[in-house]
Amino acid sequence: MAVLRVKFTKTKRDKLAQVLWILNWVSVVTGAILFSLGLFLKVEINRREELMAEGAIQYVPNMLIAVGLIACVINFLGGKICYDCVDTTKFLRWKLIMLPYIIFTFFFTFCVLVGALMCYSMRGELEDSLNVGLTQAMRFYKDTDIPGRCFLKRTVDLLQIEFHCCGNNDYKDWFQIQWISNRYLDRSRKEVLDRLRSNVEGKYLMDRVPFSCCNINSPRPCIQHQITNNSAHFNYEHQTEELNLWMKGCRQALLDYYTHITHSIALLLSLFISDPLLTGVRYLQTSLENVLKHGDPNSESDGWLLENSFIETARTNLNIIKSLGKSNQIDTRAGIGSSRSL
Repeated sequence: MAVLRVKFTKTKRDKLAQVLWILNWVSVVTGAILFSLGLFLKVEINRREELMAEGAIQYVPNMLIAVGLIACVINFLGGKICYDCVDTTKFLRWKLIMLPYIIFTFFFTFCVLVGALMCYSMRGELEDSLNVGLTQAMRFYKDTDIPGRCFLKRTVDLLQIEFHCCGNNDYKDWFQIQWISNRYLDRSRKEVLDRLRSNVEGKYLMDRVPFSCCNINSPRPCIQHQITNNSAHFNYEHQTEELNLWMKGCRQALLDYYTHITHSIALLLSLFISDPLLTGVRYLQTSLENVLKHGDPNSESDGWLLENSFIETARTNLNIIKSLGKSNQIDTRAGIGSSRSL
């Protein structure tokens, strides 16, 4: 017994083919948008690759670019098939191709589902990558005279200004690293020497932050030096007063930014997963094949998703797989026998 049998008249078949043609072209446009978003995500990741662990999450934009291209090709072909299927005689040229097309599209839809799940699940990996990359970039912030690192100061400053953030987790991260180069430390001053000697590793640590951490919306001039010293500033209490620094950490700011992009892409991918095209093309294929059996292109015909029940279909496919396995065994034995005779 056929699964989800539907009766189609000539008019209904033509309307179904026309609707599927339109949906295929909508999907072509959607695939192009997905391809563009994949490129955009790749560019955005490459722009800040020095702030992430090396080689991290590049597979996500690459996957999106590939899915977008394949979606454009599949739906362009599907649009051509559906356009020709309005004419029963033109259907003959696509008759042998439609079933492999449906099977390939089904597996592609499964791959799209995996891609959507990857977009939703990459947050944890992205967070770890940003944590490693930002910590390293902050540590090399002072190395403006070392090739390969001289650009990191500018990169971190632009990041903090653009995303209104400071440090990795927050502004206090700058207290834990030496971010001023030794070239700019006056070692003739006692307070500088005392600070260097007070640290086990000989680092010049202080409760300061770079200028890029300053909140430009604050009415008070930026306090970026001696942040924890209340007596160094008039009418100031750093424990209770809202500081005029960006309070959000850059890891969280970047994580929110990239997560928003990937979740938007995952939502777009879900359009392919819930796409009625696959079901519609299957109905169109089976109804047109039954028309050919009747011999009258204007006659009514039945369309279905599966010609037999789910259990019978599964049993038939299992028998086909077993027969293929047995034929391979026979071929292998025949090959061994012929080699022995030689």
